[in-house]
Amino acid sequence: MSDIRTAFMNGKAFIPFITCGDPDLETTGKVVRAAAENGADLIELGIPFSDPTAEGPVIQGANIRALAGGVTTDKIFDFVMELRRDVKIPLVFMTYANVVFSYGSERFMARCCEAGVGGIILPDLPFEEKDEFSAVARQYGVDLISLIAPTSENRVAMIAKEAEGFIYIVSSLGVTGMRSEITTDLHGIIKVIRENTNVPCAVGFGISKPEQAAEMAGMSDGAIVGSAIIKLLEKYGRDAAPYVGEFVKSMKDAVRKS
Repeated sequence: MSDIRTAFMNGKAFIPFITCGDPDLETTGKVVRAAAENGADLIELGIPFSDPTAEGPVIQGANIRALAGGVTTDKIFDFVMELRRDVKIPLVFMTYANVVFSYGSERFMARCCEAGVGGIILPDLPFEEKDEFSAVARQYGVDLISLIAPTSENRVAMIAKEAEGFIYIVSSLGVTGMRSEITTDLHGIIKVIRENTNVPCAVGFGISKPEQAAEMAGMSDGAIVGSAIIKLLEKYGRDAAPYVGEFVKSMKDAVRKS
């Protein structure tokens, strides 16, 4: 069993997303620790990229701030090694195929293995092209986490059958960001996933309130939140950790009751 599966073993999982280096890595460390201490079951760490096509303006802003602050993939690996001294929950990277490709796929996966990063999410990698990364990821014990979107339709079963770690269900069309309501029929997608795999699935994109998190976790195995956390970082900067901790606690409490 992968390290990632342990995040789903104690009821519904709450998964925050945090961009590394926004506004600096020291703050990222404090925020990750605050999230872990307040009930996060798994944390997605974003490796900034200059052209993050799946992201809305909030996370794009975080990428710009992080890159302007001089963060690099190498610095992020060193940072995660340091983080691993006391942060024991599963960690996965979320970034873009080009980041891995330009770093060198084998070198990237080897460093993930060394740093205790159990999986990677590449939102711009089509399912049909995942073989380019999946063999080397598997060699180093890194799960290549699949995304399933409302547009996946007749491909849901196929993606689910080959899924590793957990499945990231994209709640709505378009880019990441906070939404007042999520109107996609996720029940149908989740039913097909359940029929084809026992890999857990969590819903992300658009969740910003505890009641949304509870609703999404109620029908799946967990809820993923990014933009609402990045907004706190944007607002409070280097002082964001306690606010993120408080937010994570409220979301985890909601998910637990779902």
